[in-house]
Amino acid sequence: MDIHKYGARPRTQAPADYFTGDVWQDPVVTAPEPARLRALIVTFSAGARTAWHTHPLGQTLHVLSGEGRIALRGQPPRVISAGDTVWIPPHEEHWHGAAPDSEMVHMAMQEALDGTAADWLEHVSDADYAIAPAG
Repeated sequence: MDIHKYGARPRTQAPADYFTGDVWQDPVVTAPEPARLRALIVTFSAGARTAWHTHPLGQTLHVLSGEGRIALRGQPPRVISAGDTVWIPPHEEHWHGAAPDSEMVHMAMQEALDGTAADWLEHVSDADYAIAPAG
């Protein structure tokens, strides 16, 4: 058993190759094999977002605070808010991040397949991010 005390592991700034804007990641778990679970608390400043990406075994997001956006390729963004939980199936191209005028914090949970939990694609354009949310 491992116990990681709050604040004992460093918060890191998310890499600019995969994120737009100020995004911070706090590790929750990277389970050793044979387990595959990976989880992070991700804090997006207003307007910050991921690049387009997929997950080989899917992803679950649970919004902890603020308001965000999530979109599947070819669809308008949808609003997500504190308390919402989102399941993204394997290989669905998507992005997620904060609303233009609100910070958003979520827990991101995904499993790694052969050591890979995400496949990163191109950055989300400002035009795609600016599309009015559906519903």
